[in-house]
Amino acid sequence: MRTNWLGGVLKRLFWTLLLCLIIGLLSGYLAWTLVVGLSLYLVWNLRQMLRFHNWITLRPDEPPPETKGVWGDIFDSIYRLQRRDNRMRTRLQMVIDRIQASTAALSDAVVMIDKDGRLEWWNHAAERLIGLRAPDDSGQHVTNLIRDPRFVSFFEQDNYSEPLDIPSPVDENTWLQYGITHYGHGDRLLVARDTTRLHNLEQMRKDFVANVSHELRTPLTVVVGYLETLQDSDEPLSPRWKRALQQMQQQAKRMQSLLNDLLMLARLETTDEVSEVQRVDVPRLLLGIRQDAIALSAERNHRISLEADEGLCLLGIDPELRSAFSNLVFNAVKYTPERGDIQIRWWRDERGAHLSVSDNGTGIAPQHINRLTERFYRVDSSRSTNTGGTGLGLAIVKHVLLRHQGKLDISSSLGKGSCFTCHFPTERVAV
Repeated sequence: MRTNWLGGVLKRLFWTLLLCLIIGLLSGYLAWTLVVGLSLYLVWNLRQMLRFHNWITLRPDEPPPETKGVWGDIFDSIYRLQRRDNRMRTRLQMVIDRIQASTAALSDAVVMIDKDGRLEWWNHAAERLIGLRAPDDSGQHVTNLIRDPRFVSFFEQDNYSEPLDIPSPVDENTWLQYGITHYGHGDRLLVARDTTRLHNLEQMRKDFVANVSHELRTPLTVVVGYLETLQDSDEPLSPRWKRALQQMQQQAKRMQSLLNDLLMLARLETTDEVSEVQRVDVPRLLLGIRQDAIALSAERNHRISLEADEGLCLLGIDPELRSAFSNLVFNAVKYTPERGDIQIRWWRDERGAHLSVSDNGTGIAPQHINRLTERFYRVDSSRSTNTGGTGLGLAIVKHVLLRHQGKLDISSSLGKGSCFTCHFPTERVAV
């Protein structure tokens, strides 16, 4: 195209000069004829440039002016490009309109947030669930509109793998689950889902478990008391009744342990974080747990070692941390074969404080690891029955760590053993 244009320009200039040369020779004014001819040629080109400028700036949507030669080719080429771009722009706008229409029809709130945390676009559900108002809130920072400290902390973190469940800023009785996804160059997509029904069902379940556990505690205590009285009676019992009473007492105590764990779990679930904290001497606490684990091991002769940084303390609640740490250590004792090795380690680094409980037991298959902290989940139900487990130990550990801003990591290999590691942030470390 460029070669054709250049050839056309040179051709038109050649014929103009030739015509001026002929007229100049015939008239005897060759120089003036060339000056007048080239000036007219220049004026014609300037006029075409002016027509081009007026068309592009004043009437871009209209067809180009009629002209011939190179300028006609230029006008036609640009007009074809304009029409093609308009068709592409129309198709893209149709796609955007369909995406916005489908997103606006969602029952979940969808909010587009730029890299600076400012609102760019949201659907109608966001106005209903979160309380955003168009166009007043456009360009506002999201934390200026959703001011819950839990959301502010959630938004400012980089890892959004776990969603956040908090009440709606519009209605405290409406619970929303916030999820954030990165896209583009630092932009974020916020999705909020109404989980009020699920939250109410979960709360009903918690209340039911807590109430039933509390109501069963008293009659079960009475049953256990009478069983102990019968066994301690001076009157001789037949071997058949003695064996029956022993089994009844064993199962009753197991039910008591289960109820105690359920009550503790219900209490831990009432709040996510610890409000009233105290300085917990973790090395001293672990020393006592180690002694209890040695007593639990008894004839199985486990080698239980403890390595703890002296003076490394935590800010938290002593009974809760004791329950969590003892669950991990006692589980290692229960599920490690005789004369096995169990290592307890408590240390600190730049990321915070850490507790690890490792053993060389039978290990856990990979498909079970992600579900170990679920209530009543058991890798092997017969093994838990033999060891007297309730299936709630690791669930209690999980909730205690959540209340102390901690995290539980589990690694295990079949036939090689397991390692349970608790991580606590630096702000939980007592100075």
